[in-house]
Amino acid sequence: MGTWNSRGLRGSTLEEMVNRTNDWYLERGLALIQKIPTPITPVKMDKEHRQITLAYFDKRSTIDYIGAVQGIPVCFDAKECVAETFPLQNIHEHQVEFMRQFERQDGIAFLLIYYTAKNKLYYMRFQELLKFWDRAQNGGRKSIRFEELDEEFFMDFYRGYYIPYLDAVNQDLELRDNPDKDIDKKE
Repeated sequence: MGTWNSRGLRGSTLEEMVNRTNDWYLERGLALIQKIPTPITPVKMDKEHRQITLAYFDKRSTIDYIGAVQGIPVCFDAKECVAETFPLQNIHEHQVEFMRQFERQDGIAFLLIYYTAKNKLYYMRFQELLKFWDRAQNGGRKSIRFEELDEEFFMDFYRGYYIPYLDAVNQDLELRDNPDKDIDKKE
């Protein structure tokens, strides 16, 4: 069981951008994506400000977001990364397993990674994540180097703060429909 402390607002910038993007997509009838709240049990409260200052996670959370895009089930996690390498310890085995099961049900699972120092967004397909995950599980590198990522899946912010991840979902679908174009086969 982990402990949550309100001072650790890691990921809040990306989360806010994803939430705004999801609202924007919903307003246009393009997608219905919901943030999955992490269940917590409050331990300590700041009664003056009516805030939880210390809590325990009730159970392990699966992923950050789940929903549907034009009838296609999607789930994804949003991660921020300060360095040029993304540590795989930021992803938990139960999350990978959830995403694997989700994809087996013909859904699309992915990560959105925001490299804050470079101000770059990346859409990581589940198949790409699995390649790095398996490498680490087999004794290889336990992080993903920025230069290992496919240039086709970097995104620019739209209007300064919207994340155009539906364009990347579309690219992901095209690769699934045409496996001969798969980027993993370039190696």
